[in-house]
Amino acid sequence: MSLTYFANIYQSYKETIRTGSLAAAHGGYTTVCAMPNLNPVPDSPRTLALEQEIIDRDACIEVLPYAAITRGRRGLELVDIAALKGRCVAFSDDGSGVQDDAMMLRAMQTAAREDVIIAAHCEDNRLLRGGYIHDGRYAAVHGHKGICSESEWGQIRRDLELAAQTGCRYHVCHISCAESVELIRQAKARGVRVTCETGPHYLTLCEDDLQEDGRFKMNPPLRRAEDREALIEGLRDGTIDAVATDHAPHSAEEKSRGLAGSAMGVVGLETAFSVLYTDLVLTGLVSLERIIEALTSGPRGAFRLPGGLVAGTAADLTVIDPDAAWTVDPADFLSLGKATPFAGKAVRSRIILTLKDGKPVWALPGNRA
Repeated sequence: MSLTYFANIYQSYKETIRTGSLAAAHGGYTTVCAMPNLNPVPDSPRTLALEQEIIDRDACIEVLPYAAITRGRRGLELVDIAALKGRCVAFSDDGSGVQDDAMMLRAMQTAAREDVIIAAHCEDNRLLRGGYIHDGRYAAVHGHKGICSESEWGQIRRDLELAAQTGCRYHVCHISCAESVELIRQAKARGVRVTCETGPHYLTLCEDDLQEDGRFKMNPPLRRAEDREALIEGLRDGTIDAVATDHAPHSAEEKSRGLAGSAMGVVGLETAFSVLYTDLVLTGLVSLERIIEALTSGPRGAFRLPGGLVAGTAADLTVIDPDAAWTVDPADFLSLGKATPFAGKAVRSRIILTLKDGKPVWALPGNRA
């Protein structure tokens, strides 16, 4: 497998490049993209070089950094896109939606001129109203503050209009609701240069699966069963180009405060394939070929990354045992983050060997090459 995202505030108690890349290799990934919600934010050649230095020193697989869209991810000042292009895979204020319409227009105009990708976390802060899970049945019954779906799809609608106007290459991160799928489907039909992704948890869980536990809290939140069904259909018909984990590690203490008080974000690198295979492939909802495509050539195509097997060159390969049965236990994770909604889940298929440039970077004990 090829491409996912791991996001962290660049503090060693949450995750490091070393532990994050090892977790990715454990999950079968040979390339990941590191989101820019770091400290310091990669918003200049200097700060991006700091991140790249650590990647070069500590990563066991390929790690491609993002740069921010705005300085400090604060939405107030555009980064120097021309100075940063070629040093990063794309530009994103991940974790923060660009609130100002004029700022996003400027970003897309510049991105179109420089032929780079704007990848957006879409969230309209005006519609959040203190919410932290989906504004649906579970929130109403249990007295929680909800996040409406429009906070996501409304900003996607704005961005699609701007992308059509500017000709910018535009990627939508971690979509979670039916309206988002349909807006992107229609935009693709009109010729807008848009790609998108969703996460394993949005394809396999919904608000009906929520528990009073911080490991079920992420942003965007788990939404309705109808939204999950729309995402599955969007994956099947190609509207959704990629499945990305949005791996977001936090400490046990930060995730121990229930739904209301816990930090947003869950880990996913080490469970993604097995969860998708168990809940979508074995149930007949999505073909194995489509899942593999969404984890490999789909994201590589969206981000214009080279890939594939070439005769005479060292290969990136993942070896999978489709018949292996195991139970998700966060204690086995190589990531420092342990919060996953899939803890205790019985799954099928297991990564047994990951090769990067023809060399093993992870192997299941007893299966070392």
